[in-house]
Amino acid sequence: MEFGIFSQMHVPLGEDEHERFKRELEVAEAVDAVGFKYDWAPEHHFLTNYSHQPAPEVFLSFVAARTRQIHVGHAIVNITAPVNHPARVAERIATLDHLSEGRVEFGTGRGSSSTEWGGFAIPSLAETKPMWRESLEQIPRMWDDGTYSFEGRYFRMPERNVLPKPFSKPNPPIWVACSSPQTFVQAGELGLGALCFTIGEVDAIVDNVRAYKEAIRRCTNPIGGFVNDCIAVTSNMFCLEDGDEARAIYAAGRPESYQALFFKYLDSFPRPEGVPAQGPVELPPITEQDVREALDRGGYQVGTPDEVASVIRRYVEIGVDQLIYAPLCHRVKQRDVLRSIECFGKHVLPRFDRDPVHRTTRLRETALQAQAA
Repeated sequence: MEFGIFSQMHVPLGEDEHERFKRELEVAEAVDAVGFKYDWAPEHHFLTNYSHQPAPEVFLSFVAARTRQIHVGHAIVNITAPVNHPARVAERIATLDHLSEGRVEFGTGRGSSSTEWGGFAIPSLAETKPMWRESLEQIPRMWDDGTYSFEGRYFRMPERNVLPKPFSKPNPPIWVACSSPQTFVQAGELGLGALCFTIGEVDAIVDNVRAYKEAIRRCTNPIGGFVNDCIAVTSNMFCLEDGDEARAIYAAGRPESYQALFFKYLDSFPRPEGVPAQGPVELPPITEQDVREALDRGGYQVGTPDEVASVIRRYVEIGVDQLIYAPLCHRVKQRDVLRSIECFGKHVLPRFDRDPVHRTTRLRETALQAQAA
């Protein structure tokens, strides 16, 4: 099991945007120091308070410059042509791949909110799927040596040499954001890593993890130059040696406010039972008891190192390769966030991740060795 963070750039109502950017960078440096392997940044547009992270390629370049070993991951780049022209995506990913010396993870997606895709004059959510697929198939072609041209449904290019070519050979690891069962299967069949999340317990994603792993074993012609057999799950973690203190601090940080914004904006996801199907979302405060019960069910990883590790083991058992945590999707003070990272890095992470090499790097290197044999 490997570990990453999610640099969401959540800005709670009344807090300072600039200060949040500085905090996100400080957290990235802290997790790099204790052995986390990935920092993932989303791409979101126009989602007030939920995420002020519209240019992850800029944010991640700062992270890459300030860290030593952590991979900088896009979770995701919106590769629909009206939002980001595929050639510009290919150029930016390859540039950051050079500057980070092969530490880029290329997560792809198509947007999950009508506020976003509608803001770029895309007529419907359904239209984003073929847009995504067209761009996904073309970007690796742009990275091949020589010139490139294309006449497609959503974009076209005359013959040009798209530069630079990636530092990583054959290309950076490619991922896709997954939410529906069909997307997990598609990700596996295309040889893509799967980026997903759960707002419930481990058991809620068992079937999707199994479907992905079965599908990726069938992949013989990956979209990229190698099969990126990785499934990463975004979850919640706050770890202190005193579990009751951890739950008290976490609950006082009002994580339900972030969840309410999630359901407000991301209208392509079905709302769970108890949340109105439409309109404003108001969620009751999460209590320390709620956090305790969620921990016992295999949900929130909030507590002592042993308690947190007990939930991680359940993810390991079902085949998850990476857990991603969002340290700043609440109002917890920075000093306590850094305490949690230090505690997790000292007492939990070494139990699960003893390999100094990133899984995606090993997969890429193994594929190159097989091709050379």
